[in-house]
Parts: sequence; C-alpha cells; structure tokens
Amino acid sequence: MIWELELVLFIFLLISAIVALEADDLLVSVVMMTIFSFIIALLFTVMGAIDVGFTEAVVGAGVTGVLFIVVIYQTSRKTND
Repeated sequence: MIWELELVLFIFLLISAIVALEADDLLVSVVMMTIFSFIIALLFTVMGAIDVGFTEAVVGAGVTGVLFIVVIYQTSRKTND
C-alpha cells in the first residue's frame, strides 16, 4: 500500500464530505457526494479490492449521482433553511 496516496485521498474524502454537508445548494451537495463515492472507489482500488471499487464507482458515483441530479432538476434546488 502507498500510504502517501491513501493519506491524500482521505484528506480529499474529508473535504468533500464537509462541503457536501455544509452546502446550501442541493446540486453542489450531490456533486460532492458523487466525488465522495469516486474517492471511496479509488481507495478501495488502492487497497486491493478492485471489484468493490468498480462496483462503488458504477453504483455510487454513476447511477446514484445521475438519479439525484434528475430528482433535483424536477424539484427546487435551494433548501428552506
């Protein structure tokens, strides 16, 4: 394992999670959640679980992201908070 690469990915993972939670625009949150899933897929791949990483990339970053974006465009984009 390359610990430097994993450390960088964990830092980007933390940043994307914080931005997704703190964003007022729902589209920004969905994009950051998609980036979060993609980084998780990269971490799985770096750790040697290539099949789990591929599944996370397809389902987590691909299908779920597209589904959330379609739902957002059919509703309002701003939260009421």
